[in-house]
Amino acid sequence: MNNVMVALRAARDRLRRLPGAIVYLVVGVVTSVAALFAVIGLLLAAGFCLIGIGIPALPDAIRAVRPVASFERRRAAKQLGEPIVEAYQPLTGGLRQRVTTVFTDPANRRDFAWLVAQALTGMFVGLIAAALPVSALIQLVTPAIWQHVPPGELTSYGFEVNSWPRAALSFLIAFPVGFLVLQIPLVARWQALLARALLGPAEGVVLADRVAALTATRAAALDAHGAELRRIERDLHDGAQARIAAVIMQLGLADQLREQDPETAAGLVRKAQDTATAALAELRDVVRNVYPPVLSDRGLVSAISAIAARSPIPCVLDSSEVGRRPAAVEAAAYFVITEALTNATKHSGAEGLSLVLGGPPELLRIEIRDDGVGGAVETYGGGLAGIRRRAEALDGSMVLTSPPGGPTVLRVELPCGS
Repeated sequence: MNNVMVALRAARDRLRRLPGAIVYLVVGVVTSVAALFAVIGLLLAAGFCLIGIGIPALPDAIRAVRPVASFERRRAAKQLGEPIVEAYQPLTGGLRQRVTTVFTDPANRRDFAWLVAQALTGMFVGLIAAALPVSALIQLVTPAIWQHVPPGELTSYGFEVNSWPRAALSFLIAFPVGFLVLQIPLVARWQALLARALLGPAEGVVLADRVAALTATRAAALDAHGAELRRIERDLHDGAQARIAAVIMQLGLADQLREQDPETAAGLVRKAQDTATAALAELRDVVRNVYPPVLSDRGLVSAISAIAARSPIPCVLDSSEVGRRPAAVEAAAYFVITEALTNATKHSGAEGLSLVLGGPPELLRIEIRDDGVGGAVETYGGGLAGIRRRAEALDGSMVLTSPPGGPTVLRVELPCGS
C-alpha cells in the first residue's frame, strides 16, 4: 500500500512538472538548431585558421556563440532552481592575447562540448517530447473517433484502425505511451544537468572568483576604514581638540587675572564654559558618526523611523517584523539609509519616498524607492559608491535601478551572519 502511495505521489509530481518540462525540451529544439549553426561556424573558422586567414576572426566567432550558451545557462538554471555561474576570461587586449585566451579559457572548451551535444541530441529529444503527449491523447480517443474517419486514414503505430479490436488495441497502447510521457520531466532534468555540467565553471573557478571578490571588498573596506579614521582624526583635531586647547588657555588667563581684574576673569571663565560646551557637542557628533547611540538605545527600526520622520521628502516606512541585528549590520544599514535619503533629497526631485526593511534573520534587505527624475549614476567617490563599499564590506550587495524619468530603486542586502 505504501509503495502504491509513493508511486501515485511521484506520478502526480511529474504531471505537475510536465508542461514546463515539455516547454523546456521544445525550446531546446531551437537551441539545438542554433548550436548546430554555431558548431558549423566554429569549425569553418578553425578550418580557415589552418590556412592563416581565420585567426583574426576566431575571437569574434567565440564571442558570437556565447549568447547561445548564456541563454541555455539561464534556462537550465531556471529548470534546476539554482544559478549556473558564467565564468569567462575577458576577450580583451591585442590579437595575440585574445587568440591565446580563446584556446586557454576552459569555459570556451566547455561551451563547444555543450554545443556539439545539444546539436546532436536537442532536436531529437525536443521533437519526441512534443509528439509523445499528442500520440497518447490520440490513442485514448481512437475508440471514439475511428468510425468517423475515412477508411485508411487512421493508423496507430503501423496498423490501420478499422475495427473495434484494433481500436481497443490502440487504446491499450496509450498506457505505455503515457508512461513514457511521465518520463519527460526526468529527461528535461537530465538535459538541464548536462547543461550545468558542461556550461558551469570548471572546478576551482568559483572559489577563485570568490576569493578575488573577497580580496577586493576587503581592500575597499580597509580603504573606507582608513578614510573614516582620517575623518575622525581631522574632526577631533580641527574641532574638539582646538576648542579644548582654547578652554585651557582661557582658564589660564582667567586665573592670572582673577585678583587684578575679576570682571575680565569672570568673562573669560564664561567664555571658556561656552567653548567647552561647543567642544562637548562636537565630540558627541563624532561619536554619533562612529556609532549612533540611538541604535544601542532604541534599535534600528526606531532609529530609521526618526530619520524618515525628519526627511524633507515625505517618507513611508515599512519595517514589519524586523528584529535586532548585529551591531555592525545595524550601523551599516543606518548609514546606508541616511546616505540614500540625503542623495534623494539633493538630486532626485522626488515628491515621495518609500523605505522597506525586511528579510529573514540571516539577511537584512533594504529597499529605498523615490518617484523622482531618475538617471542616478554611481560615480567614484560619490554617495552611491560609499553605500556599495559599506555593503560589500559586510559581504553584502547593492543594486541600483534608475531609468531616466524614474523611479529610482536602491536595493541593499546585508548578511547578518546567523
